[in-house]
Amino acid sequence: MSQMPQQAALSQCPNCAEPLESDDRFCGVCGYDLSAVPAPPRDHPTLTMNGADGPGGIPGQGAPWPGVPAPDGGPGTPAAHRPGDLPGTDSGGSPLSPATSPPPPVPAQAPGSPASPVSGVRFDRPAQPDDYPLQAPDPRVAADAANAAEEAKVCVACRAGRVDSDGYCENCGHAQPRERDHVEQESGPVAAVSDRGLRHHRNEDAFAVARAALPDGSPAVLAVVCDGVSSATRPDDASLAASRAAGGALLAALPHGTHPQQAMHDAIVAASHAVNALADEPTAREHAVHQNAPACTIVGAVVTSDLLVVGWVGDSRAYWVPLDRAAPPARLTEDDSWAAQMVAAGLMNEAEAYADERAHAITGWLGADAYELEPHTASFKPDRPGVVVVCTDGLWNYAETAGEMAEAVPLDAAVRPLHAARVLVGHALDGGGHDNVTVAVLPFPAPPQGAGSA
Repeated sequence: MSQMPQQAALSQCPNCAEPLESDDRFCGVCGYDLSAVPAPPRDHPTLTMNGADGPGGIPGQGAPWPGVPAPDGGPGTPAAHRPGDLPGTDSGGSPLSPATSPPPPVPAQAPGSPASPVSGVRFDRPAQPDDYPLQAPDPRVAADAANAAEEAKVCVACRAGRVDSDGYCENCGHAQPRERDHVEQESGPVAAVSDRGLRHHRNEDAFAVARAALPDGSPAVLAVVCDGVSSATRPDDASLAASRAAGGALLAALPHGTHPQQAMHDAIVAASHAVNALADEPTAREHAVHQNAPACTIVGAVVTSDLLVVGWVGDSRAYWVPLDRAAPPARLTEDDSWAAQMVAAGLMNEAEAYADERAHAITGWLGADAYELEPHTASFKPDRPGVVVVCTDGLWNYAETAGEMAEAVPLDAAVRPLHAARVLVGHALDGGGHDNVTVAVLPFPAPPQGAGSA
């Protein structure tokens, strides 16, 4: 059977130093259990911790201690602690004053000395030549790092922590607002505002606003608003690509004399191509094989000194609101939606159709899996000044009829379009903000160059 290993005989009690007999198992004075005492090591003496010379000073004994300064300021010494270097920093990172600078280096010990006479910590690391001196820091790199730290984003919640690359505060963990959660832009007399709303986790709307000059020098302003289809893949990318493509196409065509209505048609086609291209990207095919292709709706408006042109695909809308509120407002677009089809077919009136849960099912959109593209365009020549409101259903859900929209538009919208757009977004948020909200406001006729929000 197994046996416990025999312990070596002890000459005295480890607890009270009472002399012992060779066969004692317990101390006769204090009762100490002698069987629990391990045999003393024969060839591995305890290492000294007080700097005294002894058997622990055998060179090479024990493992090296990384980070301990070498006595001669060699490679093991941190750069800030070397003789002649600048003072180091304290535990908080603040520079040490000359009065609190690190102590002078310890004089070199004789070979084989086991410990530093000052610290009492054993240092068994063999001396090494200073073959790899640390290079002085590049001041340009330090300056770049300082500038990057200054430009780092600060948390909007705690106002103290830095925001990491994933958009979260390193201090409190608060998720930061995305760049597109709330966007405002003004371009001369036209302005737009887009907001995430109160229920969605991101903003899937996008817009483009700009001003241009026609070949005869007369002014023109334009706005494009796109609403990403939430059931599709990457709806936010789709709306952004479409708005940029359409806005760029209009800015390229109008100064060259293209009729605004034709320019609007071509802009919608260009937006469609941009959205289709998203579905052709390799990453999109690999990660979204069983999902719908990126998709969005679009509505745009171009206003000149005597002409108003709108174009659309989907259920984003454009409204006409005259400055004289005694004159009737009008809705300028017709939705590509289930509700609009029911009304057009005479199967339901408008109130019944839009009260149905299928009302917002769209029948037209931009995207690779859309039906045949049919851009809608229309041109008008208003006989009085007013404003054009271009928006997503995030707004018109709370101001559906032309009369309701006119009541929500501020009276000074023509001279303060950015303010008017903010008010309309606020109207949607006050109503519940169930969807992303995007609205652009364009005055008619287009003001001359230099005009803008007051």
